[in-house]
Amino acid sequence: MKLVESVPNFSEGRRKEVVEKIVAEAKKYDRVWVLDWSMDADHNRSVVTLVGEPENLINALFDMTKKAVELIDLRNHTGQHPRMGAADVIPLVPLYNVTMDECVQYSKILGKRIGEELGVPVYLYEKSATHPERENLANIRRGEFEGFFEKIKDPMWKPDFGPDRVHPSAGVTAVGAREFLIAFNVNLGTGDVSVAEKIARAIRFSSGGLRYVKAIGIELKEKGIVQVSINVTNHKKTPLYRVFEMIKMEAERYGVPVLSSEIVGLFPLDSLLQTVSYYLRTNLNSKKVIESNLLDILVKETEK
Repeated sequence: MKLVESVPNFSEGRRKEVVEKIVAEAKKYDRVWVLDWSMDADHNRSVVTLVGEPENLINALFDMTKKAVELIDLRNHTGQHPRMGAADVIPLVPLYNVTMDECVQYSKILGKRIGEELGVPVYLYEKSATHPERENLANIRRGEFEGFFEKIKDPMWKPDFGPDRVHPSAGVTAVGAREFLIAFNVNLGTGDVSVAEKIARAIRFSSGGLRYVKAIGIELKEKGIVQVSINVTNHKKTPLYRVFEMIKMEAERYGVPVLSSEIVGLFPLDSLLQTVSYYLRTNLNSKKVIESNLLDILVKETEK
């Protein structure tokens, strides 16, 4: 069996009935499992974690995108998280018996279908990128939905698939193969968004911070606090505890407490073990986890 993970992000985090309809499209397929989905009203965004056999997973992702195009209108969308499409980004991650090169090919199959059948421009990113400037998702998304109507006229931003014009309500979509990414948010005890922005600038790689870290500062108006919203693109080389400790250190400069943190979607066991090992000052590995040992037994039994 081959297994691929996907964590599509949809630009809807306030209408539960819409997100449920999008998720329901994936549940129609055998050998595709919805492991997790969550909504965030402040971000106005939902994140779904799927695992499945490649062909069925690609079909499920296409149907989810089609439903998102039908139900989400970015002309009426506001939220704290940057976005450019109803189905904003669709990553493919090799999970079991699948190579990164295969995931690149799957991303092209999916991107081509979205572009041709739904009329939504598609940009390949990360390992699938056809141009160096498209490897970083932030470069593609810059300008967001509203700015893309002008941006797409630039030959540099000709889509990889689909029409050379922005879909009027669904925008554009990024599809690509990548490594595991951890979406990690840290909430701060202040309403001053400039503090979160300064901390984000201090920790993100593009402005001189930690390698494999992307971060922005945003305001959570309904909660009266601010947040540092982070993507860790390689947790093995930049562990989660290092990111968290640096945020705490920077927050102390401004006399601001760290209130809480959250993981969006799922994240690897290795990252959890790294973090627990750091704070408990011990050395853990998966052999110390009973569920991991049981899983090894079950896998071996099924393969007999």
